[in-house]
Amino acid sequence: MDYVKPADVAATMVSTGRSKLALSPPDLVIRGGLAGAILAAATSLAFTGMVQTNQPLVGALIFPVGLILIVLLGLDLVTGSFGLLPLPWLENHVSAKTMLGNWSWVFLGNLIGSVVYGGLLAITLTNFGTAVPTGVAAKIIAVALAKTTGYEALGFAGLVTVFVKAVLCNWMVCLGIVAAMTTSSTIGKIACAYMPIFIFFAQGFEHSVVNMFVIPTGMMMGAKITIAEWWLWNQIPVTLGNLVGGFVFTGLALYITHKPRITAPAPLAAPTQVPAE
Repeated sequence: MDYVKPADVAATMVSTGRSKLALSPPDLVIRGGLAGAILAAATSLAFTGMVQTNQPLVGALIFPVGLILIVLLGLDLVTGSFGLLPLPWLENHVSAKTMLGNWSWVFLGNLIGSVVYGGLLAITLTNFGTAVPTGVAAKIIAVALAKTTGYEALGFAGLVTVFVKAVLCNWMVCLGIVAAMTTSSTIGKIACAYMPIFIFFAQGFEHSVVNMFVIPTGMMMGAKITIAEWWLWNQIPVTLGNLVGGFVFTGLALYITHKPRITAPAPLAAPTQVPAE
């Protein structure tokens, strides 16, 4: 049996968070950069499947390969760290400053990896800027606009919408990461991580690292989006929503209900009185 019980998973969540918090900034940037690029590659592949088949669900079936590779290779997404790193902090093993510093380095790595892959992809899709964006390129531009100016057009309602989509997204993403801890086999980890990621992508929820690829890549290929629109109407509210969703609905909830508890020993029974003869 390769199944890991929930109480043991909770302990693994805490120990994994401690391990990530012990990493150096260069390690965090490298692991974050690779994770951002891999997730970006999975996103572009998902868009390719959607465009070729005209079926959005095909993209959702493809997309989880990115997070599965990240889990198997032990890389870092800031979204996953939102669910795991606060647990050692809750147990007073690390300071809030250390946790925030870790998130910052991983966020930077994710951003670098996503933008680098996006730039390389933009070159291939537009023949280094000489071809009009069509197919997958046009799809990326359309999605980038919907994720920024689309929300901006709705005003405050757009901010609320994008924030809630981000909460729902990282609830599922962190659930996929934790679900992979319920098994010790590679096949089991793939299956367990796959399901929640499919749920989030199929419903169009908002993932901050995916958006680090989609929006700047769309901008590189001609999407009329400003840096301010990218960050104010998507990147900042989505990152905050991902933090709430990953920490509150997955990390904290599972930790509270499954963390190991120290039970008090049962009271000793009173000595039996032997009747006098």
